Amino acid sequence: MPAMPDQPSLQFPGGQDPRSGADRPAATPAPTAPVNDDATTGGLPHVDAADVPVQATADVSAGAGHAETAVEAPAFHAPVALAASRPRPPRTPWWAGLLGRLMRPWIGLKVEPQLPETLVDHRPVCYVLEDYGLSNALILDRACREAGLPSPLQPLPGDPLGRKRAYVALSRRNAGSALALATGKAPPKSTHSESLARLLEAHRADPALDVQVMPVSIFVGRSPDKNNGWFSVLFSENWAIVGRFRRLLSILLNGRDTLVRFAEPVAVRPLLAEDLGAERTVRKLSRVLRTHFNRVREAIIGPDLSTRRLLVDKVLASPSVKEAIADQARRDGTRPEDAWKKAHAYAYEIAADYSHPVVRSASFLLTTVWNRIFRGVLVHHLDRFKEAAPGHEIVYVPSHRSHMDYLLLSYLLYGRGIVPPHIFAGVNLNLPVIGTLLRKGGAFFARRSFRGNALYSAVFSEYMAQLVGGGYSIEYFIEGGRSRTGRLLPPKGGALVMTLRAHLREPRKPVLFQPVYIGYEKLMEGGSYLDELSGKAKKKESIWQLLWSIPKVLRSNYGQVVVNFGEPIRLNDILAETAPDWNGAPVSEDDKPAWLANTVDVLAQRIHVNINRAADVNPINLLAMALLSTPKHAMGEADLLAQIALSKQMLVEVPYSDRVTVTPHTPAEIVAHGEEIGVLERVTHPLGDVLRVDDEQAVLLTYYRNNVLHLHTASAWIACCFLHNRRMNRQTVLRIGRTMYPFLQAELFLPWNEDGFAERIERTFEVFVREGLLELASSDDGEVFARNAGQTDEVFRLRALSHPLQQAFERYYIAISVLAKNGPGTLGAGELEGLCQLAAQRLSLLYAPAAPEFFDKSLFRGFIQKLRELGLVKLDGNSKLVFDERLAVLAKDAKVILGRELRHSIEKVSPEAVRTVPPVIAED
Repeated sequence: MPAMPDQPSLQFPGGQDPRSGADRPAATPAPTAPVNDDATTGGLPHVDAADVPVQATADVSAGAGHAETAVEAPAFHAPVALAASRPRPPRTPWWAGLLGRLMRPWIGLKVEPQLPETLVDHRPVCYVLEDYGLSNALILDRACREAGLPSPLQPLPGDPLGRKRAYVALSRRNAGSALALATGKAPPKSTHSESLARLLEAHRADPALDVQVMPVSIFVGRSPDKNNGWFSVLFSENWAIVGRFRRLLSILLNGRDTLVRFAEPVAVRPLLAEDLGAERTVRKLSRVLRTHFNRVREAIIGPDLSTRRLLVDKVLASPSVKEAIADQARRDGTRPEDAWKKAHAYAYEIAADYSHPVVRSASFLLTTVWNRIFRGVLVHHLDRFKEAAPGHEIVYVPSHRSHMDYLLLSYLLYGRGIVPPHIFAGVNLNLPVIGTLLRKGGAFFARRSFRGNALYSAVFSEYMAQLVGGGYSIEYFIEGGRSRTGRLLPPKGGALVMTLRAHLREPRKPVLFQPVYIGYEKLMEGGSYLDELSGKAKKKESIWQLLWSIPKVLRSNYGQVVVNFGEPIRLNDILAETAPDWNGAPVSEDDKPAWLANTVDVLAQRIHVNINRAADVNPINLLAMALLSTPKHAMGEADLLAQIALSKQMLVEVPYSDRVTVTPHTPAEIVAHGEEIGVLERVTHPLGDVLRVDDEQAVLLTYYRNNVLHLHTASAWIACCFLHNRRMNRQTVLRIGRTMYPFLQAELFLPWNEDGFAERIERTFEVFVREGLLELASSDDGEVFARNAGQTDEVFRLRALSHPLQQAFERYYIAISVLAKNGPGTLGAGELEGLCQLAAQRLSLLYAPAAPEFFDKSLFRGFIQKLRELGLVKLDGNSKLVFDERLAVLAKDAKVILGRELRHSIEKVSPEAVRTVPPVIAED
């Protein structure tokens, strides 16, 4: 079912949330509440085959975070009761109480998960910290007291640690290591924690003793939710070794942003049962805990990033780049040193230069910007992503509709405690100043084309491989560029190939692709998109253009943004499906498996399907669906409200997927919101107000309609069938639907097979009959559906439902008509595309204006490609398209959907190649 209004949201300070109507405080952002799920516990990873069985889920890998905003019911109930029945712990030592009161004004705690007491039961608890420190002990004690957990400053029963405390530390960042870094000498040989050794020995001596070992991570100054000042960034949490004075400054400046993350405890008894020996057992437990703390820190702070220089050195030292350098020197007839300098320049042109202080500073600035231009960002299904992410290399693959996409996603992830990804960006964004800031934020730049430059291609591919192999999360847009029509663009496989190649070369860590749907109510680039769709050339990005547009942007109201996390895709699952013979062994760069291309195609299609399955239906989408179905883009208020209600009902009763979300607003609130952000114009009239949009706004609204077009496929199909037919047999509707579905599936990236689509048609029929749009009767030919005659309200509503797909079928008929008029063996694929585009343009000029994508050449190309895949047309020896009588059957089915007048118009404007355009070389 579509998500309900209580979905988690990231709200900005000030203003009103248009989805809830509730006023929000104007001074500070709404607090984020951590979710109680496995992903937030920071579960411990297995280190080797003999590792201790860990009771927690593996932690989120680099680039996949833990914090969440959804407030859900606790996943466990019995431990809560046990925790509640636990005797009240004794009071903490007087000195701890005194120091705790002194620190309280400077420390603001955010505890994860929301109910840490659910992680433990009645057994004694021993906490494990990453390193010792009085501040850490006091912060841990306060967090435990507030959560109802036993105090770490009281001894365990029998004091098995021998230190009158219930916590130990691994001392990962100890003085010896710091001295070694300062002097350049080798650090002393590390040893395991003596306290852990004593705890394990006590368990061996006392079979009744069973202590839970609970790891706790503490980060001072990590949370970016509050703006503490630019100077505070310098003392925020990172990977650097710090002393007491810096820790004190960090608490004074950033203590109000302290994160305490509890993980599920490690069971000690199963570890001892492995009988590994005393020293080996404690080493193993220490190793498991240390790995856990590293992974949590990596997820919260980000990887311990090498400098840009060191990463470039790794790229240039790789065998593939060395070979490319030697080849370049031979081709140019120059010295290898000169070719190396060229490769070095390429690497620096490409490489990101991630800076945590810059990212944190940018979050301050972006919060202010978002507050001014957006009414909030709604986030859905982030918790489900975090459940799937542990142990994976994360590749974010969002839809691409605005330059705001990557800024919003990185800001959102950082705000939820997830390290921002490295972003694959076009070199056109490497502008002065802006490019440097983007590079500091994790962007790495690629040229539009690698063709003809083998050295650049080798350097870039190796850089991608280093990111994948190094555990960095990555983000790229497989559409290649921003969609100007609102539809998902056909996927491009370049980045996918490089990611797949990098994984196959060194398959150390499984890869998880995370589709993300980003939906806007109003686009910043709307005006430029309108110009480009009308035929004007795309303007080149420039720093002056950006600076000039800032005042206008800050004065605008862009409504809300929704970010939905789709169903993740595991690369190993795709490989098991498309490459069953691959045994997991490394594949060298020179090898070209026969299954590689198909794997990339399947992966690209699956990503697009899962993006669409996570769509959000916002108020503007619903207004566009209704108003664009009328000739003058206007409706009476009552009719508009009824049509919006019907569209919402169809989405709820025949849900597309469990990740699709629908605005909770009523139709009246949706109309009011459209007027508020300047999409709708109200015309008052004594017989009832009329809501309308002007012609320019109507073209922009096609963008928002196309965002959710795929969600209405079944209802639009049925409505199309009854647009020119009063009565139709159920089986006829299903048969033609199955015939047309492959073309719709290819164009709209639909998730079902033909049987699944037929099942959706059946369910939609039930709703249509219940709503009075159709009537069901029996006849000798089986069940027959009928609509009312004349211009009734039901016919009006059916016409509105049919409109989104009507022009798709018109395009299909144009292609069939052009083929039929020219005959088999006359046109190549490229010629057919051009003639179809000309016919569609002329049809739009002569008759009702069509949506901008109506004469999009790529859509005709996709239809022709599907005809070839289905064997309905083929290429002959001269690369010309030939066909048989099956194409005539398809044309006959199209006559059921399209009216006689429209078919005649299409046939009339369909051109013949020899009379309209010179012959061109056919494309295969």
